[in-house]
Amino acid sequence: MTKKCVRAIFPGSFDPITNGHLDVIERGMKLFDELIIAVGRSPVKNQLFSPEERVEMIDELIREKNMSNISVESFEGLTVEYATGKKADVILRGLRSLTDVQYEFQLAMTNRAVAGIETIFIMTSEQYGFTSSTLIREVASLGGDISNLIPNNVYERIKKHLKK
Repeated sequence: MTKKCVRAIFPGSFDPITNGHLDVIERGMKLFDELIIAVGRSPVKNQLFSPEERVEMIDELIREKNMSNISVESFEGLTVEYATGKKADVILRGLRSLTDVQYEFQLAMTNRAVAGIETIFIMTSEQYGFTSSTLIREVASLGGDISNLIPNNVYERIKKHLKK
């Protein structure tokens, strides 16, 4: 009996990637043979970094942490179409709160109905349950200390970006 190679995508805007995202990635990489971090281009979100910059920062983290079964790339359009195009078996999502559950449930059901792709959820570790990229952008823009909420390479980029 041959083992099926399971490919998952972990989509998000990752603007910026947080320690909560990293927590889900590190735990997800143990569950799947291949994990693709899919950096989406959001037409409705105010962006701090371009998709290319976000891919670059995440790629630095992957190399730094020697995560061999993970890749990162950007995409446009519907996540479910991207997942289908990549022949992904599942979509990985992190959950922080009950609010996330309600929203993610709707997305998961829609993705299954549209493309037959399943969504697997990982609860974010307790220390990251309150963290969001939006909140981090807000706190950083007001001069707050976000250094313990994001990876070091991202923190340095944000400091440099906000000095402009």
